[in-house]
Amino acid sequence: MGLELYLDLLSQPCRAVYIFAKKNGVPFELRSVDVLKGQNHSDDFVQVNPLRKVPALKDGDFTLAESVAILLYLARKYKTPDHWYPQDLQARARVDEYLSWQHTALRMSCTRAMWQKMMLPVFLGQRVPPETLANTLAELDRCLQLLEDKFLKDQEFLAGPHISVADLVAVTELMHPVSAGCDIFKSRPKLAAWRWRVEAAVGEGLFREAHAVIMKAKDLPPADAAVKERLKPLVQLFL
Repeated sequence: MGLELYLDLLSQPCRAVYIFAKKNGVPFELRSVDVLKGQNHSDDFVQVNPLRKVPALKDGDFTLAESVAILLYLARKYKTPDHWYPQDLQARARVDEYLSWQHTALRMSCTRAMWQKMMLPVFLGQRVPPETLANTLAELDRCLQLLEDKFLKDQEFLAGPHISVADLVAVTELMHPVSAGCDIFKSRPKLAAWRWRVEAAVGEGLFREAHAVIMKAKDLPPADAAVKERLKPLVQLFL
C-alpha cells in the first residue's frame, strides 16, 4: 500500500496538507474522514491515529499525526522544491518560527470566529452571546495585525521572497473566518495582496478545490440530535 492521507477538508490543516501534496505531485490515496459524523473516532481510524484527529498519514507501516509533522515529512521524502522548507538555516528558522506561533494564536482565533459566527448558530442552533463573538473578532483582528507586522512585513511571502509551507498553513487558517462571512481582507490591502499571491502560486483551481467544502459549510443542514450531543465538547470549547 502506498501513501495514504486521511483528511477532512472542512479542517484548515487538512487543506494545507492537501494543497501541498497536490501542488508537488505527491502520489497519495485520499481517505476522507468526516469529523462532523464522528468518523475520526471509528476503530479503523484510531488504528491510524490514536489522537483521533485529522490530518493523519499512513505510509506503509508508518503512521504520522499532526499537520506540521506531515507537511515536513512530505517535503523531505519527496524532495520538494527548496522554497517550501528551505535548507538555509535562517530561512528555515523563519518558517519554523511561524509554524510554532500559529498553533495558539491565529489557529485558535480563526477557528473560534468560524464556529461562533457560523457553525454554532447555523449548524448546531446554539446561541452565541454578542459580547463573546465581539471579543473573538477583536482577538482575530489582533492576530491579523501580528501576522502583518511580525511575519509578512514588506515581504512577498511570510518567510521571504518565495512561498513556503508557512504561507499554506496561514492562508488555509484565514479561509475559516472568510467562509463564515468575515471580510478580514477588506481593511488590510497588504494581507489581501499576499493572499492573492499565495493563491496564484499554488494555482487558482487547486486553491478553490481545496476550499470548496468550507466555503459551502454555511449551507449545511441543521445538525440532528445525535450530532449535537457528540459535538457538545466543541460547544463548550468555542464558547
